[in-house]
Amino acid sequence: MLLKLFLCFTLIPVIELYLLIKIGTVIGGLNTILLVILTGFLGAWLARLEGMNTMMRLRTNLNQGLMPAEELIDAVIIFAAGVVLITPGLITDVFGLLLLWPLTRNKFKRILRKKFDEMQLQNNINITRFH
Repeated sequence: MLLKLFLCFTLIPVIELYLLIKIGTVIGGLNTILLVILTGFLGAWLARLEGMNTMMRLRTNLNQGLMPAEELIDAVIIFAAGVVLITPGLITDVFGLLLLWPLTRNKFKRILRKKFDEMQLQNNINITRFH
């Protein structure tokens, strides 16, 4: 766990800084800043759009008496994408945009579902269904 925290809080920002410096030397500092701002705005717009779509599907399922499990997983992934997009940098922005884009988000959902199933089989998680 300590290694994961180390990677998240030190190694990723160092890689981001290195990449920003390299891109800045090629396209210029101002253009690099504009690129980061553009990806941030694009991410915020897409997060809002996908979040609203997910909320509408969630409400529809709840109104029909269905458990909105898929929508809840979507909401968690969209929230994680928003958190990643807040972090300045291009790698994190690309990862955040991949989490928001429905085609790639579905791949992440399958990975999460598989992980949840493994955790449930190992009794690391308990899922209770209410009727």
